[in-house]
Amino acid sequence: MRIATWNVNSVKQRVPRLLPWLDQRQPDVVCLQETKLADDAFTQLLGDELGRRGYQAALHGETQWNGVAILSRVGLDDVVRGLANSPARPRPESRAVSAVCNGIRVYSVYVPNGRVPDSEHYHYKLAWLAALREVLGSGPDAVIVCGDMNIAPTDADVFDPEAYIGQTHVTPPERAALAGLQSLGLHDVVREHWPSERIFTYWDYRAGMFHRDLGMRIDLALASAPVASRVRAAWVDRQARKGSGPSDHAPVVVDLDEAPDGNIGPVVPPPSAPAVKRGSARLPQSR
Repeated sequence: MRIATWNVNSVKQRVPRLLPWLDQRQPDVVCLQETKLADDAFTQLLGDELGRRGYQAALHGETQWNGVAILSRVGLDDVVRGLANSPARPRPESRAVSAVCNGIRVYSVYVPNGRVPDSEHYHYKLAWLAALREVLGSGPDAVIVCGDMNIAPTDADVFDPEAYIGQTHVTPPERAALAGLQSLGLHDVVREHWPSERIFTYWDYRAGMFHRDLGMRIDLALASAPVASRVRAAWVDRQARKGSGPSDHAPVVVDLDEAPDGNIGPVVPPPSAPAVKRGSARLPQSR
């Protein structure tokens, strides 16, 4: 079974990329984030095309912002939208949906950005992660949590730790919250599969960050032991970030039980840009 997760940064804008990608990579389950569409609009836009490809869809969207979805052609049962005890600001946001797909409880999550350390939105992010941990703590044994976590787990998951000093995504409280999820027995399957490789999933649109390979690894697949033990390949589909009209995120692909393309990771195709020297590049917003 092939499971993928992709922050598409507006599914309406990404239709010309999403449908050919589904045809090429043939995922059985796809977790989408930042769909930015209400459920009815999503169905009107993609329902027929997905149906022709054999996908059912579990949707939890809203107009203009946020929005998550799960597409599955291996079953879609017991759909749960949102998180119990999720903080609201000032209303609950569409950031989580889960369903059972072929015996695995699959979560598609879009963790709040946090914006600025110690801001109101930053504390909302930490509270949201605490709510997610509470939900996962009472969940079944076979689980995979996929999505845009908006946290780089370690300094190895950013192009240069110095560039992120004073920024969100790398602060100790955020990383502690992510570690709290993993303490429930969830495995970061890409990193476990490729413990020392340079792997990013997000590159800012600005300043040639993608072509210079100045990115972050913030899109994760966290699997419980019964699921992680079945992983045969785990990789970033960098090809989907190239070309015209891409998302600023690349899909993450996890193959269970068999790997149709072989063990081809960690990043496909690999970047040609060399790693930058520490302190030699800055984030676009700090220029």
